Amino acid sequence: MKKFNIRKVLDGLTAASSSSSTSSSATAQPGTARENDAVHETLQSEHFQLCKTVRHGFPYQPSSMAFDPVQKILAVGTQTGALRLFGRAGVECFCQHESGAAVIQLQFLINEGALVSALADDSIHMWNLRQKIPAILHSLKFNRERITYCHLPFQSKWLYIGTERGNIHIVNVESFTLSGYVIMWNKAIELSTKTHPGPVVHISDNPMDEGKLLIGFECGIVVLWDLKSKKADCRYNYDEAIHSVAWHHEGKQFVCSHSDGTLTTWNIRVPAKSAQIITPHGKQPKDGKKPEPCKPILKVEYKTTRVGDPFMVLSGGLSYDTVGRRACLTVMHGKSTAVLEMDYPIVDFLTLCETPYPNDFQEPYAVLVLLEKDLVLIDLGQIGYPIFENPYPLTIHESPVTCCEYFVDCPAELIPALYSVGSRQKRQGYSKKEWPISGGNWGQGTQSYPEIIITGHADGSIKFWDASALMLQVLYKLKTAKVFEKARSKEEKANTDIVEEDPFAIQTLCWCPESRMLCVAGVSAHVIIYRFSKQEVTTEVVQLLEVRMQSEFSNGDSPDPAGEQTPTLPNPGASPSPQESEPPTQPQTGSNSSDGPRDNIACLQVRSSPLKQSPGYQVELVIQLVWVSGEPPQPITSLAINSSYGLVVFGNSNGLAVVDYLQKTLLLNMGTSELYSPSDPYHRQPRSPRKVRQSSGATCDSNDGSNTSEDRCKSPTSDAKDNSFTRSRSSSVTSIDRESRESISAFHFCESYPRKTDSVVSPCLLVGTTQGTVVMVALSLPPGVDQRLQQPVGISSCGTMVTLKGGILTMALLDATGALLPPSFESWYDPNSSDEEKEKSRRRRPASPPSSQEGPDAQYAVLCSEKQAKVVAMPSQTRVYKHNITESSFVLRADVVQMAGAYCIACFCANGHIMTLSLPSLRPLLDVNYLPLTDMRIARTFCFSNLGQALYLTSPTEIQRITYSQETCDNRQEMLSELFTPVETPEAPNRGFFKGLFGGGAQSLDREDLFGETGAGKASRSLAQHIPGPAGMEGMKCAASGVVGDLARARIALDERGQKLGELEDRTAAMMASADSFSKHAHDMMLKYKDKKWYQL
Repeated sequence: MKKFNIRKVLDGLTAASSSSSTSSSATAQPGTARENDAVHETLQSEHFQLCKTVRHGFPYQPSSMAFDPVQKILAVGTQTGALRLFGRAGVECFCQHESGAAVIQLQFLINEGALVSALADDSIHMWNLRQKIPAILHSLKFNRERITYCHLPFQSKWLYIGTERGNIHIVNVESFTLSGYVIMWNKAIELSTKTHPGPVVHISDNPMDEGKLLIGFECGIVVLWDLKSKKADCRYNYDEAIHSVAWHHEGKQFVCSHSDGTLTTWNIRVPAKSAQIITPHGKQPKDGKKPEPCKPILKVEYKTTRVGDPFMVLSGGLSYDTVGRRACLTVMHGKSTAVLEMDYPIVDFLTLCETPYPNDFQEPYAVLVLLEKDLVLIDLGQIGYPIFENPYPLTIHESPVTCCEYFVDCPAELIPALYSVGSRQKRQGYSKKEWPISGGNWGQGTQSYPEIIITGHADGSIKFWDASALMLQVLYKLKTAKVFEKARSKEEKANTDIVEEDPFAIQTLCWCPESRMLCVAGVSAHVIIYRFSKQEVTTEVVQLLEVRMQSEFSNGDSPDPAGEQTPTLPNPGASPSPQESEPPTQPQTGSNSSDGPRDNIACLQVRSSPLKQSPGYQVELVIQLVWVSGEPPQPITSLAINSSYGLVVFGNSNGLAVVDYLQKTLLLNMGTSELYSPSDPYHRQPRSPRKVRQSSGATCDSNDGSNTSEDRCKSPTSDAKDNSFTRSRSSSVTSIDRESRESISAFHFCESYPRKTDSVVSPCLLVGTTQGTVVMVALSLPPGVDQRLQQPVGISSCGTMVTLKGGILTMALLDATGALLPPSFESWYDPNSSDEEKEKSRRRRPASPPSSQEGPDAQYAVLCSEKQAKVVAMPSQTRVYKHNITESSFVLRADVVQMAGAYCIACFCANGHIMTLSLPSLRPLLDVNYLPLTDMRIARTFCFSNLGQALYLTSPTEIQRITYSQETCDNRQEMLSELFTPVETPEAPNRGFFKGLFGGGAQSLDREDLFGETGAGKASRSLAQHIPGPAGMEGMKCAASGVVGDLARARIALDERGQKLGELEDRTAAMMASADSFSKHAHDMMLKYKDKKWYQL
């Protein structure tokens, strides 16, 4: 992970190099500038630095894996050249090969803190894992041959590399140089063989004799090669292609898996015929003929136990008549055969064993299965082979992520509250054993603030994640689809759904951490409001509010009589029930028949039966946009909720709607153009060439500053509206209509000055549009809790406040000192608790800001669009600062965030730049060309948060977290987890007295004499090119920095010193024994010939 070289911007610099000369301009009001200069800004360029921190999730497109049985570390390689390393829960690491070529094989140097990777571009690399950020020590690029298989024997420094030509080369992993010793394919096979044996698909040494190498060729030939004599001892032939080979630990038998679904077992001393041929999934004919061929067995592993039958584990091999069946892993143990069905295709599997020594009883305890989209660990020690509970956050992609939000420095009690309700959702039936991949150590980070990530998914689910201290753990999962009826018939779906797939997918969400209110908008034009409760409830009837939102353009020239009805203002004292404010859904109006256009029909059907709601998030209200005159509802583009006001506001290309979720009523439903007053200079008339109908929505006159009940705007949902803007499948609107559409793009609840003449702050709503307009809307809330539940909320548009280039992305409010004024909120209370508890909680509601403040302008409104940022003084609404963020590109995401005790705007542009601007003066503080927009997924999921944290989905299955804080970058080394920990290598298996006496134990081989330059000579220079890595070989002996690293180095040095002393002691003892033996033999010779004459000798 590299730090990016950033272009730091000098403080006081008022023009960015990519912006125009007017990128940062002073206020237009001479008298205001001096007051603004009084705002002391503490943020400087030195506070910012951009770097990646950690990557979470399942490795995207995995291709290979390896496991270190001593260090207990798992490595996974991907098709894009990425490496993901996993230890205990919370210990993760990400590395990337620069070439981006697929990782075809991984080999650990067991308990050495190193890993060898082989890539599809015919290069091999040595990774040093003894440092927190692994680095490549050496690389070797083959020029003339393609790599197909690698094998590194345990405790050996010589790596065997098989190639597509059928040759085997040997590499010294310490120096990464090729040996002159080469096994050529034409010497390995019989001279009488006329065809090429194909690529090398397997290499392994005999567990009991390191001098014998087993080589498997694709065509079906297996050769036992004698390394010392440089010739083939035996050849084993089978007429089906080989996919894998596995040894019995005693080195007398091996098993091959073949392309016809058979397993052949061979005795090494009987090459003429296989000892056994079985087809695990083949149907055995009664007449004794050969079983029907099956699908290839892609891999087999043969593991022995001291007590009981051996295990044979294999993937593939199913019968061809099992079309459509999911991938299976087969475990054969004695006479029992278990077929374990997987959710996704199998990429690779490994059997985890108690010993790293291949010549000992393996004692398998688990099978690790790498699937295309999951990682499964099967317990071999329990009946039924249950799976282990996976501690890694690998379920991000369980359903595709559609939106993402990131909250840093949340209220401390949130994570325990979410965990307590989420712990009840865990599945049962897992293995009772601890997760065996348990290597590494957690980082010693100083970050102590809570972090929460919320992901919305295509199936309508929402997941809350604890992201504190660079870790990730799922806290709670909410299924929004439970609110709706289950899947209906295809005919009904085609008529009402506006999306063909994933109708429950989450489009956007809004969360208030303090009140725990959650508001969710889905792709089927629905909004769901949730409250958090610790108690289980059963909701008899889900509260539903249906809203008719329509276009300002007409489909015909003749106006609809319903569209010209004069809107009636509601009685301020009346509180209409949800049923009264819903549109009529009787067959005559809510029709979906073929003889008329669909009208007043929602895309989804809300559940009619009682809904049991577990502790956690529980439905408060469902809002659905309905079809209008045959036109489907438009997608919701913006959403906001305020718990203090009890309001939810959402908008789309047709306009905006304000809902009172306490009274379950619709307060406002108007088109975008209706927000502008007739005298507004920014007022836009619909530019459709067709005749425009008169809107029936109640518009608010914003000319006078009064806030009487007559000014309140409350359009019942039963008001008929027109619609002409359509989806592509029912488009009757010209392109000019579509291009001129002004959608709502952002909302912000605040307490500010609605009008220029106001001197007292009051509840307000800022509305931003895609054409860069910011409109101020005043809210009038009834005083007191009782009146709030009975009297309607007044709403009046105060006209355009300011305009910017490009669509509005974010808005915020600062006080006179430059501190952020967050929206007011109501503290959380359990909605299912007693009334007394509710009252106590409500009294804790934070007080509103002071009603009046000193000075002509007491607030700053911060506004950021796709092109520029502006700061406007309030209530005078004069522009104080302006900065053109980009001319050639556009901003995708912008957030006002806290950083080092102050506030700034953080922006991510489509051209890949990440920028920060100071507040309120909009000085450029950071500009880094980080990541060009290559996928809309990045644009959809990129989000900034406080304290210099940000994230995005870097692949469909992985979240990449980054920091733009200099302090976090400086502390990153300590915060990251440590992969390598000093561990004693287990003792080698005891040879036993008789094996030692008669030579039946494992035979060692001096590979140095055989493969070294002295014995084998130099390899051809043109065969492969050595590329030194960024770190030297001394990096292998260097652990991570800090106290842990010092201890590790000291421990390694002591181990090596002890090992050398032990070897010296052994050699001394051997020399003493040899001297004693020589003395004894000399004495015996002297006695034998003592009395003999010379001629008797």
